[in-house]
Amino acid sequence: MEIIHDTLINWYAENHRDLPWRHHPTPYQVWLSEVILQQTRVNQGRDYYLRFIERWPTVTDLAQASEEEVLKMWQGLGYYSRARNLHHCAQQVVKEYGGEFPADFEKLKQLKGIGEYTAAAIASIAFNLPHAVVDGNVYRVLSRLYDIETPININEGQSLFARLANELLNREQPGLHNQTMMEFGALHCTPKNPNCLHCPLQAQCLGFAHQTLMQRPVKLPKVTVTTRHFNYLVIKNKDNVYLHKRSGNDIWKNLYDFPCIESEAPMTADEVVATEQFQQLLEGKPFTITKTSPVLTHKLTHRTILAQFIELKLDDELLQIQTKDLFLTRESDLGNYPIPRLIDLYLNT
Repeated sequence: MEIIHDTLINWYAENHRDLPWRHHPTPYQVWLSEVILQQTRVNQGRDYYLRFIERWPTVTDLAQASEEEVLKMWQGLGYYSRARNLHHCAQQVVKEYGGEFPADFEKLKQLKGIGEYTAAAIASIAFNLPHAVVDGNVYRVLSRLYDIETPININEGQSLFARLANELLNREQPGLHNQTMMEFGALHCTPKNPNCLHCPLQAQCLGFAHQTLMQRPVKLPKVTVTTRHFNYLVIKNKDNVYLHKRSGNDIWKNLYDFPCIESEAPMTADEVVATEQFQQLLEGKPFTITKTSPVLTHKLTHRTILAQFIELKLDDELLQIQTKDLFLTRESDLGNYPIPRLIDLYLNT
């Protein structure tokens, strides 16, 4: 264990990336960076992190922002539940702990959106507490180092890797150790083309000895991806357009898009116009179809969205159905609303 500790720490000293949240890591900075980097590449996440820190330097500043401001700042990162949880967690830290993250692993896990991994990162890096992180990089390093064939996405595998990670943890420098493990997996023990010939752990690596490196880690197949067909209605009146705020437990909660008629299969514009849902929405008002976009494909984790945008021009009459979820706004103001990446793509094309 000590050989592995020393070898990895020496590697990190020579090879780690200069990232802004590593300079003087406060609990707020560690937490913010870890939430942003979930499902996000470091190069993209760095820019978002810097913008968040500039706009909201402390967790109290973030807690005082509106959810809409946070969603707008988050726009383009996807997985918007992260942004909502981020905002809720900031408010929770202010309300329950006076704006200071608790230096306690179990209390950290009780905060909104913070699970085992993020709690371990904050506890070890910000508070120097002995809790090992296990992310995708750590799974890969451990599975190769010990040549483990147990799948990482079943309960048995997750328990096994958590135990191994804590056994390997350098308890004198847990934060440095965790950052080293993650960085080693990100830069050296990579998914494709790992640098095995110049690996400082080659002598200890069972995966290298057994020539099973590229079969590790083992992961069971993903769930089936479903396809959804969105027929967006871009309803315009002069310089205004109808905007829709998404609610419920569907994707993109509390983001803004256009009124949408979802269908089980692709539909032409004429078929969309003939639907009962369209007739109810337009209330018999006269309209002209001015443009129909090509179908845009947008891939999410468990679904693929196929969307077309049907632009409609209303005459002078306005729709009567105007609520907090469906309202008229100026086209020039669309950039002020947090919108899904799909809508952003349409507006830019």
